[in-house]
Amino acid sequence: MKEAWIIDAARSPRGIGRVGKGSLVGIHPQRILAQLLEALTTRTGMDRKHIDDVIIACGTQFGEQGYCIARMAALDGGLDASVPGLTVDRFCGGGLSAVSLAAMAILSGQQQCVIAGGVESMSHSSTLPARGLVDSGNLHLRAIHPQPHQGICADLIATLEGISRVDVDQYACSSQQRAAAAIENNWFARSIVPIHADDDRLALSRDEYPRPSTTLEGLATLKPAFAALYDASFDHTGETMRDLVERRYSGVEIHHVHHAGNSSGVVDGAAAVLVVSPDYAKAHGLRPRARIRAMTTVGVDPTLMLNGPVPATQRVLANAGMALKDIDLFEVNEAFAVVPLKFMRDLNIDPAQVNVNGGAIALGHPIGATGAMLVGTMLDELERRDESTGLITLCAAGGMAPAMIIDRI
Repeated sequence: MKEAWIIDAARSPRGIGRVGKGSLVGIHPQRILAQLLEALTTRTGMDRKHIDDVIIACGTQFGEQGYCIARMAALDGGLDASVPGLTVDRFCGGGLSAVSLAAMAILSGQQQCVIAGGVESMSHSSTLPARGLVDSGNLHLRAIHPQPHQGICADLIATLEGISRVDVDQYACSSQQRAAAAIENNWFARSIVPIHADDDRLALSRDEYPRPSTTLEGLATLKPAFAALYDASFDHTGETMRDLVERRYSGVEIHHVHHAGNSSGVVDGAAAVLVVSPDYAKAHGLRPRARIRAMTTVGVDPTLMLNGPVPATQRVLANAGMALKDIDLFEVNEAFAVVPLKFMRDLNIDPAQVNVNGGAIALGHPIGATGAMLVGTMLDELERRDESTGLITLCAAGGMAPAMIIDRI
């Protein structure tokens, strides 16, 4: 049976993604990704001419992140000019989907060595014109599938599921505490590649978004972030988020429980994963860290677009012929606190197995890069604990969710 092996994974530190605040602000996103490609190929001893493709996810492919950033970063990162690039987008799930595409290319036998990952400079994205809803103003689509803002969706799911403000705040505190412990103990060190500015000055060597002093009392003082959006008109139609929600859930009264402290952080960052065939690894002396056991992507009702991780997990387990008891650790992207809370409750998973080093609430969520970052996070933690198997999943706008199972080798 053919396999796809992960040789190594690298990521940048996550920098605060706001102009005037973050350490990666002003560094071209091609340069951030290029430094990872250079580091990944250098530390694995790869012959850069042997790379068949570079597949990179990016959620905002405009301006500095436009024009096929995968190819541009490959050229900038010292890869041979014969190495092509492909830029993809599956919103928050893009980075993991890029790794899945690399694995599919290997499993097909058409390619032997692929680098996959993602990049997102959210500080750059914040300078671009507002993009509106994910339906891009297509009123025909909106009539069929109303898709409110993701924050409204998070509050709607919390309301429907009976998940309270205290629940989401307690989860957010836990994420901060776990991330703080991981940083203090250097548990992210193997994956992180320090990023330098164009003048070779060290820009950032560790995640700068976490707020380790976060307390439940402090979170309780924060105002809900999305309440003001609910009854405000968002485009020329005069429609409001309430109008979109009530097309499916007439009369529901949303409890707005999410705010900046229990939602994913706005950050800049990139990640890259080297995926090869066993034949290539053996022929070139590359030692694998893991095999990609199974992968999938599902679609769900886009009105409740954050609900994809549960069915994605169920399907990827079925693809692998496995059960939940066979998984040692789970990485579930913390787009909003309600996502991992619902995931754990619906599947009856022990919180001690989920996001054990914190997640996007504490560390930040560079949209196109996060999924690939989680692959490295999972690899590092499985090795640290001497565990075998991990499952990674993320919700994505439009009502989608990729999932992947990896086994250590």
